[in-house]
Amino acid sequence: MLRALPEEAPVAIVCNGTTQAVMMATPADIADFAHGFALTEGIVRSAEDVLEFEEVRQDTGIEARLWLPAERAEGLAERRRVMAGPVGCGLCGIDSLAQALRPLPPVASDLRLTVAQVQRAPEALRARQPLQDETRATHAAGFLVPDRGIVLVREDVGRHNALDKLIGALLRHGLDPAQGAVVMTSRISVELVQKCAVAGCPVLIAVSAPTAHAVRLADGAGITLAALVRGDGFEIFAHPWRILP
Repeated sequence: MLRALPEEAPVAIVCNGTTQAVMMATPADIADFAHGFALTEGIVRSAEDVLEFEEVRQDTGIEARLWLPAERAEGLAERRRVMAGPVGCGLCGIDSLAQALRPLPPVASDLRLTVAQVQRAPEALRARQPLQDETRATHAAGFLVPDRGIVLVREDVGRHNALDKLIGALLRHGLDPAQGAVVMTSRISVELVQKCAVAGCPVLIAVSAPTAHAVRLADGAGITLAALVRGDGFEIFAHPWRILP
């Protein structure tokens, strides 16, 4: 019996010629990954900050090269990751406690979802995961828009990579994260809440539970957390007012 296995490769995020991070990731949707990582790490603030992008594939891995305006490049050393981050952790390589638990911007959005929309979200996401169908070994992040359903999906062996790819795709497609919810196939951990807050996404939905600190961060940032979503219901851990009966 032959079994399909997912690939993972070192992906270097290179800004203005300087490597900012090396992450193990599924070698697909690299432009989305680079743009999303740059946004959620505070390297860029919008798509306009990326003057040019180039993907260079080498025998040893992939370089995702971003060229930024000089004013955005000045503070790159503050967020530079000093080691390769394995797929299991979105914070590996951060070299100080202050960077790991950085202050989060408040998320303001008038987005509302119904109970039915939240409950159907994981099943709708599951129907759009071809890599998971093939390998049974990947995570996915989807973007749920009220009355439109899941409009965008990205997959990766790492849950945080999948979210960075999704956020990068939203950035590159000109879609406003404040107008929809992120749906994850994983537990809700600190780095997922951080990335949603920086991107400005007001709702995070997941099939598994959040960590205690993820709940505290979401509560402080104004993000609605709906987790343990199953066919028979779900639990809301922060800001339930965005979920309508």
